[in-house]
Amino acid sequence: MDEVKQIVGAIRNGDTRPIYFLFGEEAYYIDRIAEYIEENVLREDEKGFNQMVLYGKDVTVDDIVANAKRYPMMAEKQVLIVKEAQHLSRTIENLTAYADNPQPTTVLVICYKYKKLDKRKKLYKAIQKSGVLFESKKLYENQVSEWIRKTLGTKGYRISHKAAILLVEFLGTDLSRIHNELEKLRLVLPKETEIVPKHIEQHIGISKDYNNFELKKAIGEKNVVKAARIINYFAQNPKDNPFVLTVTLLHTFFSQLLKYHGLQDHSPKNVASALRINPYFVGEFQTAARNYPMKKVSRIVSHLREMDLKGKGVGANAMAQTDLLKELLVKII
Repeated sequence: MDEVKQIVGAIRNGDTRPIYFLFGEEAYYIDRIAEYIEENVLREDEKGFNQMVLYGKDVTVDDIVANAKRYPMMAEKQVLIVKEAQHLSRTIENLTAYADNPQPTTVLVICYKYKKLDKRKKLYKAIQKSGVLFESKKLYENQVSEWIRKTLGTKGYRISHKAAILLVEFLGTDLSRIHNELEKLRLVLPKETEIVPKHIEQHIGISKDYNNFELKKAIGEKNVVKAARIINYFAQNPKDNPFVLTVTLLHTFFSQLLKYHGLQDHSPKNVASALRINPYFVGEFQTAARNYPMKKVSRIVSHLREMDLKGKGVGANAMAQTDLLKELLVKII
């Protein structure tokens, strides 16, 4: 993300601001910026007296302000990092007076995860003048595989398209979780390696043949034999393949397929944009649309909602996952 690079670049050049207010749905970039400040603004010999980490659930805004107003000891600056600051959402506006006149020798970092700061309020406007406001937005699913490719590229690795998609299908869009798994791969694979599904299976534990990505594809193609084989594998490995994840991903797929049927322009570019999917998947939707007419898709979406409830024990008397998966496949195909 260019904005992250700009913030980090300025800090690297010695241009620090008195307040960094980091907020938004994606925790990954909030953690990375805070981590960079924690590791790089002060020298190691300065950190003992001049660097402090507080947690929002343990302090008040007044506590933060009191610590921020301290003067550094034998250093030009002090660093104060407030993690999990979203716990202070009800009183965070009380920081406005400090933001209007921040201590110039303090670098105050507020990590305000999973929430937004109201742009209409005085605090937002005060920080705009004196510090840095950074909103960390969630990436759409179709953006994450490209993020994986770029992230690995900066570390000297490549990744096949299918391997990247496999990671997204299994791990979702949580960048912190994906980052942790990529670090595992980097520990065991030499630089310049192209990461392929075999590596994912060996080192992360995601089967390259038996996963929701392959199940979705098999169902879209109406390949009953392959879909049944994957379903049986899921039934034998329920901990690694929770039913709720399978039914959620299939519900998303068929909901998107319903939207596909409603499009007038079925060109690959328009489909990828309208459905917010990676262009790699457009062919799957074209195939599935031929196999599942619009009325059939509507019924499947309804069945998937019912199966989701059954998977949660509603009206199913705690059905075994094996039975749930078999019923799921029958109702779809």
